[in-house]
Amino acid sequence: MHSPVWLEVALNGPWSRTRQPLMPVLADEIFDDAMRCVEAGASILHFHAYDAVSGRQRDDYDIYAPIIERIRAEADVICYPTLPFAGSVDSPTPLTPAQRFAAVEKLLHAGLIEWAVVDPGSVNISHYADIATGKEGFVYANPEAHVRHGLSLARTHRITPSFAIYEPGFMRFGAALWNAYPGAPVPIYRLMFSEHIAFGFPPTEWALAAYLELLGTTAPQAPWMVAGLGVEVDPLIDMTVRRGGHVRVGLEDAPMGCRLGNRELTEAAARRIVGAGGKLASTSEVRTRLKNAAVAAAAAGAQA
Repeated sequence: MHSPVWLEVALNGPWSRTRQPLMPVLADEIFDDAMRCVEAGASILHFHAYDAVSGRQRDDYDIYAPIIERIRAEADVICYPTLPFAGSVDSPTPLTPAQRFAAVEKLLHAGLIEWAVVDPGSVNISHYADIATGKEGFVYANPEAHVRHGLSLARTHRITPSFAIYEPGFMRFGAALWNAYPGAPVPIYRLMFSEHIAFGFPPTEWALAAYLELLGTTAPQAPWMVAGLGVEVDPLIDMTVRRGGHVRVGLEDAPMGCRLGNRELTEAAARRIVGAGGKLASTSEVRTRLKNAAVAAAAAGAQA
């Protein structure tokens, strides 16, 4: 019997409609897409806040909070924001850890979120198509002080850190830092694949097997999911279900110019999960799995 599979949907991402025309930007659009994805089986939602005037990402509590409140009023679903995409056109100047997590911290104090992005490493974000034309990408920067700040918030507020693993070293570094914050909830390791951006691994079974081999030695009790940027993770879903993992889809992760909306991407992933013998997890089942992981990690630590 397979354990229930979490299905997360990343609704938009940092791309703007220039690269991803169908993604929701305005508050009403994000809310409507969120509700459609919940109906299609999603138990976790992630989105980036956008300024209605400029059409660009702006990580502001006053934008995030009303959207999350509307979603939570309609559905029991885990809903969490992002951080400024440090190094990108929307966040080009360095921020202190406190500045970077300012909106997240306000959302925590308001009791609106139970997960937070804490990405344990920095990586070049360059599209293959841009490289070929000489257009430079950027360094997505997550200095150690920022990771530590996020883990400190997670420990204080008892929220789940969401680790995006762009490269294998992210996994080792993230696990080591998490161990330095006893009492912090067990992270979810989001294994990031890509076909169109030059980082990490392509979405192949050998690549997933390599990540899982490393995860087994660094964070064996932690839950994990397949995800990415500029990628279709469908080829990995069968193996993910067999190996006890979880799945993220959505217009943040899909190849640029995707012709399917978030609901269609959610429905397709749900069908693939069920077809592989999996069962879609409810939100309460996600929370139970995280509690069980915390107990298992504590027991393993006591025996070490």
